[in-house]
Amino acid sequence: MESSTEEKVVAVILVGGPTKGTRFRPLSLNIPKPLFPIAGQPMVHHPISACKRIPNLAQVYLVGFYEEREFALYVSAISNELKVPVRYLREDKPHGSAGGLYHFRNLIMEDNPSHIFLLNCDVCCSFPLPEMLEAHRKYGGIGTLLVIKVSPESASQFGELVADPVTNELLHYTEKPETFVSDRINCGVYVFTPEIFTAIRDVSSQRNDTATLRRVSSYEALQPATRIPADFVRLDQDILSPLAGKKQLYTYETMDFWEQIKSPGMSLRCSELYLSQFRLTSPHILASGDGTKSAIVIGDVYIHPSAKVHPTAKIGPNVSISANARVGPGVRLISCIILDDVEIMENAVVTNAIVGWKSSIGRWSRVQAEGVYNSKLGVTILGDSVAVEDEVVVTSSIVLPNKTLNVSVQDEIIL
Repeated sequence: MESSTEEKVVAVILVGGPTKGTRFRPLSLNIPKPLFPIAGQPMVHHPISACKRIPNLAQVYLVGFYEEREFALYVSAISNELKVPVRYLREDKPHGSAGGLYHFRNLIMEDNPSHIFLLNCDVCCSFPLPEMLEAHRKYGGIGTLLVIKVSPESASQFGELVADPVTNELLHYTEKPETFVSDRINCGVYVFTPEIFTAIRDVSSQRNDTATLRRVSSYEALQPATRIPADFVRLDQDILSPLAGKKQLYTYETMDFWEQIKSPGMSLRCSELYLSQFRLTSPHILASGDGTKSAIVIGDVYIHPSAKVHPTAKIGPNVSISANARVGPGVRLISCIILDDVEIMENAVVTNAIVGWKSSIGRWSRVQAEGVYNSKLGVTILGDSVAVEDEVVVTSSIVLPNKTLNVSVQDEIIL
């Protein structure tokens, strides 16, 4: 298929909803999870800015259940910054990952795009979108999935797939299998032709037909409805699995980084990955300093222009400091996310931690953890407006908002 310079492309980013961010508490109590800052930018910013590299991008749609007002400010700011129209579309009820796409099909097809990208907001990767599009044009078919090789032990947590090693055709797809299928998994990043809408419609029609034809026993009629609604269509089980092996779907393998941002600890790991990517793609974003006029900076560090960091502080690697934070003399920060309006007083140490908005850490205090990102207490998390008093040590703990700690704690969840 030849690519025309006039062919337009749109991107749809699934951002989920308030019920989905429960594993992200206490950080999602303040703002929607997609707007939580990772490497100094909202989580959703990373896939949106990756979309900017797609040739002939006409529009980016964010689809989710959050109230429109929660995204209004961000959407207008990012549209101006990237010079690409970004629009938030609110689902009235859950439609599934493919059903949500179908629900807004008329809007998505407004610009008559030749291709539609579908991305998940809670995915952290380098998003090789132009390369995927080029590969997809060579393959033909209705869609191409981004895939990555992972360890056989972790594969079962994701959608496992088998692809033809020569043609890259998707031959078999199974979501979170109980037995090992493959060490190649689905990354949650896709490019489709508009034919995807026909495939989704066919699933809905079959459901309606089956429901009409099936006789219901008197016992079943008395049971609460467990049938999946016809307009609830999951991309993985309802589209990818049935279309595998039919020369319709293909795979594009990334050799770069990939993670899923399901928990606060993983957001710290993903901050590290994005900061190291900035070193290659946007080095001007990263801070530098040698301890004379500004703090000593080691490795990849982001410091918001409005933050005040004392020249005797030592920052990095893997540190992100948000707006209006104040970092005092002799402070040591390693592998942490410091959110807006935080104050860290002299000689305090923060390592493997996320410090919530408006929190304060007293003199000579330590906020720390082992840094096992995917375990529950591998990272210390302070919610909004937490005060850690002088000389207090907080280790591997989660502290909910508006608490004051005047004694040391370890391996605790403080409600």
